[in-house]
Amino acid sequence: MSVSHETKTKSRASSGLRVKTKWNLKRNWPLHALLFPAVALAFVFSYLPLPGIVMAFQEFKPWLGFFNSPWVGLEQFNKLFTFAEARQVIWNTLIIASLKVVFQLIVPILFALLLNEVKQMGFKRSVQTLVYLPHFLSWVILGGILLDMLSVEGGIVNQFLGSFGIEPIFFLGDGDWFRFTIILSDIWKEFGFSAIIFLAALAGINPSLYEASIVDGANRFQQVLYITLPSLLPITIVVATLALGNILNAGFDQILNLYNPMVYEKGDIIDTYVYRQGLLGGQFSYATAVGLFKSVIAFILIITGYRLAYKYADYRIF
Repeated sequence: MSVSHETKTKSRASSGLRVKTKWNLKRNWPLHALLFPAVALAFVFSYLPLPGIVMAFQEFKPWLGFFNSPWVGLEQFNKLFTFAEARQVIWNTLIIASLKVVFQLIVPILFALLLNEVKQMGFKRSVQTLVYLPHFLSWVILGGILLDMLSVEGGIVNQFLGSFGIEPIFFLGDGDWFRFTIILSDIWKEFGFSAIIFLAALAGINPSLYEASIVDGANRFQQVLYITLPSLLPITIVVATLALGNILNAGFDQILNLYNPMVYEKGDIIDTYVYRQGLLGGQFSYATAVGLFKSVIAFILIITGYRLAYKYADYRIF
């Protein structure tokens, strides 16, 4: 009797859930319609090409197609770990991406703390607008600007350095300087937009905490040290752990618009290496294997990042 009652209860709950879901879809269909272009793009460019992964296990020949190209198993992956240039590319990617992640965490926090101390709202909003404006410019535009600014002959940066007697620096032709330029330009482009997250967290801090600290005799530095920074810790943990998923994304569009053969040794990353080997070099199977290797590692890092964010900051996707 109780089993029958429990079954009826579950049936009513399930029916009520279906009715509620149907009602929500009917009520919010314009919002779902807005998602359609994004879903369509994701399907066409991310899911539709997935069968092409089979190329990583073949010696793919375009004129033979997927079904008739010879099967070579893990041979392409053996090349990935055998070729010295492939190992160097992986190392370059880890160095550039890791430094970007670290500085894109430190610089926005420092900027948010400094901007939060500004009391004139007009000046504060103007500065915030100016610093996150570069985020909306593509690397095609910024790449052209940087090529002109950093040119050895006539570049404004080298002209400025020359006024102090410093020899011209080949920012985009020397491997070490290229890494420095890539990281610094990425920080300049993105730190203002990233700071929005931390400014929002600062706005959510209870003002009574600062009032109580003033009564206790705390100065401004002590307030930042003992109230502001601990309050920013949860969102910092979330941002840092979620950034693990991007540790292999060192900025394809940025580097593609700035690099050249002279800096391949220290500036070539996995994405640009796949582009050159696959699309330019015609080594479709090898490029697919490199891309698949990167995707698998990135997937593992994304899952790890979300688990850490959930464990240490109670972060949930839904």
